Amino acid sequence: MFIIDFVLLLVGVLLFFGIWSSKISTKVGVPGLVLFLLIGMLAGSDGIGGIKFDDFKMAHAVGTVALAVILFDGGLRTGLDSVKLAWKPAGMLATAGVLGTAGITGAFAAWLMDWPILYGLLLGSIISSTDAAAVFGILKGQGLRLRPRLGSTLELESGSNDPMAIFLTIGCIEIIRAGAPDWGSLALLFVSQMGVGALVGVGMGKAGARFINRVNLDAAGLYPVLAGAIGLLSFGLAANLGGSGFLAIYLTGIVVGNKDVVFRRGIYLFHDGVAWTGQIVMFTLLGLLVFPSTMLGMTAPGLAIAAVLILVARPISVFATLGFFGFKFRELVLLSWTGLKGAVPIMLATFPLMFEVEHGREIFNLVFFVVLVSAMTQGWSLPSVAKALGLNESMRPEPHATLEISALQHVNAEIVEYFISKDSPAAGRKLSELALPQECLVALIAREKHAIAPKGSSVLEVGDYAFVVQDRGVRPYMDRLFAGASAEDAILPADLPIVFGRHVRVEALKTFYSLEIPTEEGKSLGEIVDAGFERIGDWKLSAVDDVSVLVKWAGKI
Repeated sequence: MFIIDFVLLLVGVLLFFGIWSSKISTKVGVPGLVLFLLIGMLAGSDGIGGIKFDDFKMAHAVGTVALAVILFDGGLRTGLDSVKLAWKPAGMLATAGVLGTAGITGAFAAWLMDWPILYGLLLGSIISSTDAAAVFGILKGQGLRLRPRLGSTLELESGSNDPMAIFLTIGCIEIIRAGAPDWGSLALLFVSQMGVGALVGVGMGKAGARFINRVNLDAAGLYPVLAGAIGLLSFGLAANLGGSGFLAIYLTGIVVGNKDVVFRRGIYLFHDGVAWTGQIVMFTLLGLLVFPSTMLGMTAPGLAIAAVLILVARPISVFATLGFFGFKFRELVLLSWTGLKGAVPIMLATFPLMFEVEHGREIFNLVFFVVLVSAMTQGWSLPSVAKALGLNESMRPEPHATLEISALQHVNAEIVEYFISKDSPAAGRKLSELALPQECLVALIAREKHAIAPKGSSVLEVGDYAFVVQDRGVRPYMDRLFAGASAEDAILPADLPIVFGRHVRVEALKTFYSLEIPTEEGKSLGEIVDAGFERIGDWKLSAVDDVSVLVKWAGKI
């Protein structure tokens, strides 16, 4: 038997149990990373698997790739509304907040372990970042979501604070190795990491989205791969130019995810699977690095450092950096408690070992222990804390059916998935009553586990998902019609010609789209055109064919 045969068997077993454990973690409220780490520890030399693995360079390389794809997936799912809503507080917490957390924790660790202050700060820097996948994995698994601004702040902070933690870790190692700080070099490193990373990330995102839509691929399945390649190009380009590859790939994901790209849902699903695989491989591999027998002596100091990090350092940093952004006391308390630790701290803990820094093995074991404590305590209690503080909102159920056009460059159309809330004007109405433009068609209604073929008599109920095939130009109108309160500020383009059926009545246009056409109520568009009225107020109406009427703004804009 070839060695690769055994390796494939081993990889298959680890992936199988990793995926299976993710189902368990959702049900019991434990972050998946805990179970993945335990699987790695059980498979290691101290566990039942007996696999000996101590290649920290390989673990770092695999961890870097895995974290890159995880951040790209997180960026794809970060809405532009979230960025606009929370980029200022999230940016402060991801920089100054991380610095404060690292400083307080590091100072305590140096005192507790009787180390020089730089070694303590190195430890504090390593464990200063927050893991977004762990936080939202728990909230989603428990059917909860945070209030918009609160959730957006945590989401952006978790996705963007890794570069700061990496910068602080590298800075501490360089000072330790050099024996004295070079403040000029450190300042240049910070500016380069953040500035180059941001510029490359945004630039690659815009160029990548444009390229995805313009390239004509014969196989639709290649579009997700192309998107991933653009993300990796962004990471590599930024890193080779002296910037943060992690920041770059996260921003590229945000830009691409907020563009109307080809095969969007397929891209989301593909990278969601890749990100899960990355988490499983990374945490399992990091678990293999740990020798439980050597961690027993770290129990007392590990608990003490975890307590200071969770109960002192993170809360002080949160209140100090976000106290002036209008957050309520309860929201600051929850943000303090949601500082779960995950992938980045364990990966950064391999740096001292690779660079042969003194106390490297102790730092690694302490970081590993603190991550486990954070995930177990904060992870299990997070849903209860959110409920107790009254900051949770019910999460809408995911639809059990989807539709997508895989080659949008061939048609000027899109499929939009609308959730019918109680505030939606379409709720409780028949499709025949909605005054849909001719450029639109409700293709599918998803209700719980049922897929309903739409008819004119079909009634949209609260909780349904309506999949609408529509011309891109009428998107603002459809947002107003189906999304309701969430689109109340949508600006309807007055100069956009829109075609309705002859049967549509003017009061329906007013009800659903706020189009004020001054004429007698009860009149249909067909009756108005037949009566010879081509212009009514600021509106021009004209027959398109025997069943359609063009409505166009004719006033001054």
